[in-house]
Amino acid sequence: MPTLTPGALQSFAAQLLKAGGLSEEEATIVARSLVDANLRGYDSHGVMRIPYYVQAIKDGEVVPGEQLSILDEGPSRVVADANWGIGQVQAVRLLKMLASRAHDSGQAIGTMTHSGHIGRLGEYCELAAAEGLVSLLMVNSHGAAVRVAPPGGKAPRLSTNPLAIGVPYKDQPLVLDFSTSATAEGKVRVKKIAGQACPEGWLLDCEGRPTTDPSTLYGNPPGSILPMGGTQAYKGFGLGLMIEIFTGAISGGVTARPVPYPKKGNCVFMMLIDPARFGGAEHFRAEVEQLVDYVKSSPRVEGCPEILLPGDPERRLCARLSTEGITLDAENWNALVRLGEQLGVAAAA
Repeated sequence: MPTLTPGALQSFAAQLLKAGGLSEEEATIVARSLVDANLRGYDSHGVMRIPYYVQAIKDGEVVPGEQLSILDEGPSRVVADANWGIGQVQAVRLLKMLASRAHDSGQAIGTMTHSGHIGRLGEYCELAAAEGLVSLLMVNSHGAAVRVAPPGGKAPRLSTNPLAIGVPYKDQPLVLDFSTSATAEGKVRVKKIAGQACPEGWLLDCEGRPTTDPSTLYGNPPGSILPMGGTQAYKGFGLGLMIEIFTGAISGGVTARPVPYPKKGNCVFMMLIDPARFGGAEHFRAEVEQLVDYVKSSPRVEGCPEILLPGDPERRLCARLSTEGITLDAENWNALVRLGEQLGVAAAA
């Protein structure tokens, strides 16, 4: 299994994306986003996505170079259409528009439809936190890919519908980023490509029976991913259902339906809040810091070396992999190498 420096992997990723149809600027933005996901342990949103992205461009599902169309707007509101442009590029554009409004008005809400896959949601929380803003992000699959069955059901009815919340905290923001299913679909895809079994508790087959075979999710009829929550999975499914409404219905976009939407992508709901315009920036800072100190002061059970908060594991993994390099499993690496051969891009060394 190859291990590459983040710089080498990012350069290779950018070359593949550019050869696949992205502009140099778009390729740079997306490559940085994907490698950043790998560095933080989100391999499901990392470079394994490149063959999928390139194929989506080839099929016309995603269109490089598209601008973000503003359908309606106000002092604290943006309603946007991404025109099936590159997800990471369009999401950053929306974030920048909302950030300026949040600083002016105290808060801003934006929606975006017809977007390519925007990647790891925590990335946008980190960008918002760098501007002193609290953030809330949600996406669905634009009504195109249902993966999660309701508790007691055999057939999937929702996508994995992730949620991310970011809070500024010193120079290391608190970032909560998770799918409302037992795992992200991309993690199942990684296992399938690698020829590996999934952990128990992730999947059900098409008859609603537990399985560890990732191929069952993509069968005909398909299996499903369990909702988040284990014995209380109705909570995870309920949260996913509400996210489907926030992203697909409020935005003017598309929710899950019997006949899937013909293009896979994201409907996006994004909210930014400036604490300075509410309780005050200094009060917010002091309260968050004392809360973190109080939580981390909890007496620990035997074997627990430290209380970790949202974002801590990802930052520590990023620091380690930035030095040690990023290791890709053989099959996912071979998929990138094969794509490079098709596009005339030499594999990173």
